[in-house]
Amino acid sequence: MGGGDKGPMLRKDSLIKGTLVLAAAALTARALGLFQRVPLDYVLDRVGGSAFGLANNIYLLLLVVATAGVPSALSKMVSERLEWGREEEAARIYRAALAFGLGAGLFMTAGLYIVAPWYARLADVPEATEAIRAIAPSLLLFPVIAMMRGYFQGRQNMTAGAVSQIAEQVARVAVALAAAFALYGMGAGQERVAAGAAFGTVAGSLAAFAVMLGWSRRLRRQANRRPPAAASAAGGPPVLTRKRDIYRALFGVSIPILLTAVTVQALYLIDATTLIPLAKGSYGRETAQEWLDVLQIRAQSLAGIPPILAIALSQSVIPVVAAAYASGDAERLRSQASLALRIALFTGLPVVAAMATLAHSINGLLFEDTAGSVIVGWLVAGSLFQITMMTSNAILQGMDRVRTAMRHTLSGVGLKLVLSLALTPFFGVFGLLAATTVCFVFVTALNFAVIRRETQVRPLGGRAGGFVAAALLLAAVGAAAAWAMPQAVAGLGGKWPYLITALAGSSAVFLAYPPLLVGLRVIRPGDLASFPRPLGMLLAPFMRLAGERDKRQAPQR
Repeated sequence: MGGGDKGPMLRKDSLIKGTLVLAAAALTARALGLFQRVPLDYVLDRVGGSAFGLANNIYLLLLVVATAGVPSALSKMVSERLEWGREEEAARIYRAALAFGLGAGLFMTAGLYIVAPWYARLADVPEATEAIRAIAPSLLLFPVIAMMRGYFQGRQNMTAGAVSQIAEQVARVAVALAAAFALYGMGAGQERVAAGAAFGTVAGSLAAFAVMLGWSRRLRRQANRRPPAAASAAGGPPVLTRKRDIYRALFGVSIPILLTAVTVQALYLIDATTLIPLAKGSYGRETAQEWLDVLQIRAQSLAGIPPILAIALSQSVIPVVAAAYASGDAERLRSQASLALRIALFTGLPVVAAMATLAHSINGLLFEDTAGSVIVGWLVAGSLFQITMMTSNAILQGMDRVRTAMRHTLSGVGLKLVLSLALTPFFGVFGLLAATTVCFVFVTALNFAVIRRETQVRPLGGRAGGFVAAALLLAAVGAAAAWAMPQAVAGLGGKWPYLITALAGSSAVFLAYPPLLVGLRVIRPGDLASFPRPLGMLLAPFMRLAGERDKRQAPQR
C-alpha cells in the first residue's frame, strides 16, 4: 500500500456494505418510480403516455450526462488522493467540480427549454413539448447534487447519496402524481397532464439538494474536530493545484466514463426517437405509438429493476478498485473485481428469470391491462446482459481503462443503431429490442476479454456451463408457473389471478435457485468465504447437503 494517513473519512464502507446501501436506495427509488407510473397509466392515454415517456427519457439521459461523467471521475480522483493522505487536494478538486456543476446546470436548462419543440417534432411526438420544458428547471441543481454525491462516494461513504436519492424520489413521485391527477380532474388536455407529471422532477431536485447540504455540513463539522492528516511523502498521482490542471484531469477521466455511463439511456432514447418514424410506414402510426407507450411506460420501467444491484456495484466498485490499483495491490484488485462480477451475475439471474417469464402476470397486475407483455418480457430478459455490461465497465474504469470501456461502449451503441435502422421497418418494436440485446452482449464480451487478460479474473471459471444450465432451468420453472397458475385461479376474477401467479411463480424461481447453484456446482464450498455473510448463510445448508451426497457417492466411484 502507498504510505501515509488515508485522511479523515466520514465513514469508510467496504465494497459489500457500500453496494448494499446503494442497492437499497436504488431499489427504493425504482419502486417509487414504478409506483408513479402505475397510476399514471390510468390518467394518461396513448398520446399522454408517449409525451411523458419521451420527456422522461430525455430527462434521464441528460441527468446521466450531467451526473455520471465528472462525478464518477471525481469519486475516483478523491479516492486516490485520500489513499495517499492528501485531504486538502481532494477538497480542492471537489470545489472545482462544484463550480463546473453549476455552470453545466445553467447551460443544460436553457438548452433543453430551447430545443424542446424541435426534438418533439423529430420524434414525431409533438405533444411532448410542454412535458420536456417542464423538466428543464430540474437540471439546474442535479449536476451540483451529483458532484456532492461523487465526493462522498470517493470517501467511500455511500449513505449520503443513498439518502438523497430516496428523498429525491419521494418528492418527485408525490408532486408528479398530485400535479397529474389535479390537472386531469380539472379536465386539462393530455399534453398538460403529461407536463404536470414531468414537473415532479423539479421537486425531486430540491429535496435531494437539501439532503446533500445537510451531509456536507456534517462533514465540515467532523473535519473541524480532527487534526490535519499527514500526506504521504512521495508517490501517488500528480499533485493538482491549479483549476486548469484539475479540469484537465477531471475531463480526461470523465469524458470516457460519461460515454460509457450513458449507454442504456442512450439506447432507450434511440428507441423513443426512431420507433414511430421507422415503424409507421409498415405498421401504421397508431400501432407504432401504442408500442412506444408500452415500451416507455411499462417495459423500460420494469426492465430497470433487475440491474439495480449492478448500478450500485458500478458506483461503489470504482473507488474500491481504483484504490487497489493505485496502491499496486494486484491480489486485492483481483479479489474485488471477481467479487463484484459474481455478485452481479448471481443476484441478477433469479430476478431476470422470474420477471421475464412472469411478465404477463406482472404487467396485468400493475397496469390497466396486459398489453405489450411480450415487449416487457423481452426487455427484462435482455437486462441480464445489461448487468454484466455495467459491472464490467465499472471495473475497467477503476483499473484506469476508461478509454477501453468507452471504445467498447461506443462500438456497441453504433451496432445497436445500425441494427435498429435495419430491423425496425421489418419487425417493428421487436427489431429495436433485438438490437438492444445484441449491443449488451457485444459490449460484455469485449469487456470480459480485457478484464481476464489484465487481472486473470474468471468469475465463473470452468462453471459457465452450470450457470447456463441453472438459467435455463429457472426459466423453465417460471414458465411452468406462468402457464399453470392462471388456469388454477382464473375463477377469482379481477387482479387476483395476476397477483397469485406472480407471487407463486417468483417464489418457485427463488426457492429453486440456491439448490440449483449448489447442485450444478456453480458455487462450491471454497466460495462461501468470499460472499456477503447473508448470501453465505443462505447457501450453507445446501452446501452441506451437497457435501454429504458427495461423501456417499465417493465409495461407489
